[in-house]
Amino acid sequence: MTPNKLYETSRLVYGRRMTSPAHIAMFSIAAYGHVNPSLEVIRELVARGHRVTYAIPPLLAEKVAEAGAEPKLWHSTLPGPDADPEAWGSTLLDNVEPFLDDAIQSLPQLTEAYEGDEPDLILHDIASYTARVLGHRWGVPAISLSPCMVGWEGYEQEVGEPMWEEPLKTERGQAYYARFHAWLEENGITEHPDSFLGRPDRSLVLIPKALQPNADRVDEKAYTFVGACQGDRTAEGDWTRPEDAEKVALVSLGSAFTKQPAFYRECVKAFGELPGWHTVLQVGRHVDRAELGDVPDNVDVRTWVPQLAILQQADLFVTHAGAGGSQEGLATATPMIAVPQAADQFGNADMLQGLGVARTLATEEATAEALRTAALALVDDPEVAGRLKEIQAQMAQEGGTGRAADLIEAQLAAAKG
Repeated sequence: MTPNKLYETSRLVYGRRMTSPAHIAMFSIAAYGHVNPSLEVIRELVARGHRVTYAIPPLLAEKVAEAGAEPKLWHSTLPGPDADPEAWGSTLLDNVEPFLDDAIQSLPQLTEAYEGDEPDLILHDIASYTARVLGHRWGVPAISLSPCMVGWEGYEQEVGEPMWEEPLKTERGQAYYARFHAWLEENGITEHPDSFLGRPDRSLVLIPKALQPNADRVDEKAYTFVGACQGDRTAEGDWTRPEDAEKVALVSLGSAFTKQPAFYRECVKAFGELPGWHTVLQVGRHVDRAELGDVPDNVDVRTWVPQLAILQQADLFVTHAGAGGSQEGLATATPMIAVPQAADQFGNADMLQGLGVARTLATEEATAEALRTAALALVDDPEVAGRLKEIQAQMAQEGGTGRAADLIEAQLAAAKG
């Protein structure tokens, strides 16, 4: 039976309460872009009577507790969300080695944390390798909650192999794979690291299908797109649009790759000189306002903002095109200028531009003139507005938080037989 048919059958059998209360364990890392997408699903599962524990480093423990989960604390060796972006290095191996190191050192911690308290079902972020190892040990089903795009049929040949071709020629690259293989084998897993990471048995994809490359080639037996799981975000703060603002722009490069003072200076020049425009400029914790030079009154510089609250009132979003920001832009029907910085952001930017709702600029090309030209073209284009409304309506049909929780309960019901 396919996951979708299982879901529909379970709804008929169990109604909204599709299974008896269970212990569900969620595993993630201390990164906002990995934790935030799961929180509304966790909140919904708790509201349905389930006990949810959440394995998380202390930095985000309060955030998951506010969603109703019980934090299971562990200490991570990964750079934290407020770390200098340079801590992640600049090469593929710089980026992937820390996740393997962290998984290996966290396994004993999480084994101890859950001793005598094993869950009935595991939920895990794509970066939590340890969760799948523990699921294998405990013999319980695991569901990946993907906050970003997933692999399609042919992904390994089209993307994975070219990306790894050069690193695998180096001793360092070969040592990384050897170590990964050895760790998996020590834990009774014979699967190749690539499929272990990229081919979960079951995954709920927490982005709209519109953002997924080659969506027609994604295996629907394993992956279900439930779309954005956005809930009440009032705890993050409110924002009021200035009465005299004819247009509002939000500029944000997310929470990780924000150390871009030169780019922010171009934004100040681009939008500060536009009559009637009000711009909210989020610069993060690694840029001092003084680095921006003279900032006009119609540019509001902040270290952090309640992003969704602003987007609900904004006319333009200048974004790094992270998965969270991209889908918030789509959900609020806000035209976007995508300035990708790392990882999946380049692919997301391409998707947004292909959808006809954004213009993409490389960081070095994002001059004041280029930003201003793109902004004026986007906000006054009725075709862009129409396309955004179409996608917004499609997203509303994907089910979001409620459907994600229903599918998780369906998996629990199936596991209990």
